[in-house]
This record gives sequence, structure tokens and C-alpha cells, in this order.
Amino acid sequence: MNGRLKTLALGFFAAAGFAHFASAETVQLAPGIQVTKHSYSAPANEQPFFGFEAKTAEQREADDKFVKALVEATGSREKALDEVSKRGWRALAGGRYGEAAQRFNQAFLVDPEQSVVYHGLAVVAQIRFKDTAFAEELYRIARKQPNPLKMLNADYGRVLLVDKRPKEAQPVLEQAVKDAPDFGDAWINLAWARQQNGDNNAACAAADEAMKLRPSANAKVDLAKLKTTAQCK
Repeated sequence: MNGRLKTLALGFFAAAGFAHFASAETVQLAPGIQVTKHSYSAPANEQPFFGFEAKTAEQREADDKFVKALVEATGSREKALDEVSKRGWRALAGGRYGEAAQRFNQAFLVDPEQSVVYHGLAVVAQIRFKDTAFAEELYRIARKQPNPLKMLNADYGRVLLVDKRPKEAQPVLEQAVKDAPDFGDAWINLAWARQQNGDNNAACAAADEAMKLRPSANAKVDLAKLKTTAQCK
């Protein structure tokens, strides 16, 4: 682990706890990154950022050894991050949310400044813990951090849409279909945002784009409902 990131990791898991800012509920995760503290009824390593629990010296040492071994095994910090992140996405796709949290927490240990850390844990917060507010907070951070995935805005826009905020969702989803034009689900979500914002013609246009692609099974059901609601021809 290089000196800078080692200092970050050790500082983050200092036995005295997290660095606090504006209130007792706000904690610093890395330079310039602070979030509202959230914890859930689950093992610490299956919660975002280990449930914000202070770690013992032995646990911090184990984290340090884990990162060092992973970097050595993969050949670089970038490859180590990619490896654990891919495992996290596979776990999410398989419905193994506890494992997914563990993997993205490991990604956090490898590089706490990368977008994928906050993106992955946002999905965990949303799907497993039904905490839309925390998920949105993490999505906002993920959009500002280095190397965001092309699917980031699609996932973020979906959260805003589910939270019944179509006006905020639409510009995010407009960007999502530019980022990932072949992602049918993003087009369907954009269609819903446009329809809910009163533009049926634009909604139907987005639905037509979605039909050209391969949306998921659930999204196909949404597409059929959308075309009826927006009175698409």
C-alpha cells in the first residue's frame, strides 16, 4: 500500500473512531468526501463502509495485509480494485447482497476515492436496506469521483424515479442514455420520466429506442405499461 492511501485507510479506521464534521452524524471517508452515518441490522462487513464501526488494531492490520496481498496477486492497485469490484457486481446480479457489500467494502480499502466504491455501495443501500436517501447521497458522491462507470447515471436516475422525483430524474436519465446508448432499461426509465413530466411524445420516442434494444424482463413489463399510459401508437 502506498504511503498516502495507507495513511487514509489507517486514519479512517482509527480506534478512536471517524473524523467528524458538521454534526455527529457526518463522517469523513477520504479527503473531500464526507457522508451521513448510516448503520443497519446486519454484520458490519455487510453494511456500507463496515457500518462505520471503529476497528481494533488487529482488524486494521488485517485490512492492511489484505490490500497488500491483493495488490501483489493482481499486479497493481488498479487491477486489485477492478477484481474486487467485478466480484461485487456479480454478487449483486446474483442477489447475494451481503457478499456484494463485502466486496465493495474491500474496494474501499483498496482505493477510497474511486467512484465505483460509492456506486456499488449505493446499490447495496438501495436494494438490501431500502435506504433511498443514503443511496442517493452515495450516487451524488460517485458522480464526482474518478472513473465513474457508464451505468452510473442510469442507476442514479432510476433511484430518483422510484423516489417519485421525475423532474430531477429526467436530466440524469437524459445523460444516462448518452453514456450508455445501448442500455434499454435506461431508455425505458427515461420514457417514464418524460411521461410523468407531461411529455408523452418524447416518452414514446424513448420507448421506441428501448424496443430496438434488449431491456430486462422487468423493464419489458414497464415498457408495455408505459406505452399504454403515454398512449403511444
